Amino acid sequence: MATTARELKEEGLRLYEEGLYDEAAEAFLRARDMFAVERNELEAAEMANNLGLIHRGAGEFDDAAKLLEEARAVFARLGDRSREAQALGNLGGLYARMEEREKAKECLRQAADTFAELGETQRQGETLMALAEQMWKTGDRKGGLAAYEAGIQTLPKPSVSQKALRGLVRLRNRLLGSGSKKDED
Repeated sequence: MATTARELKEEGLRLYEEGLYDEAAEAFLRARDMFAVERNELEAAEMANNLGLIHRGAGEFDDAAKLLEEARAVFARLGDRSREAQALGNLGGLYARMEEREKAKECLRQAADTFAELGETQRQGETLMALAEQMWKTGDRKGGLAAYEAGIQTLPKPSVSQKALRGLVRLRNRLLGSGSKKDED
């Protein structure tokens, strides 16, 4: 049985991966409390972020928003821009589930911009593709396609299907004469 905050965090992550969300939430909650006692604000905020994701998945949107915003604010205050962008992306996903598309787009746009500034291209690409979906759902088909294309081209480690789509985008660009030098590499 886990006895330290770090052990509880690891246990929570394992339980979450196994789909045992109630048990994971309990581990994250206990870890958050222990990190708070240790005055480790960054890790306590990470646990709040994880709890927010569990609440989002359960459809408990008010609780999810409160936890994710709490985590985002702590990350911002402590200057951890990567985790702040992660929390913004998670908020974007929450707003998307709530069908608050404009809020979702704004959070996802901010997260993608921050990941780009930090050189975190995998996260940037994934976030751009999530943004593209929200743009598409609000009727911005052209912007959605452009964001998706930018996202898929940005991914340094695309999946097999993403590699296939990337190849089709490059082919289209070559045929239309609109490809960049990067597209041809």
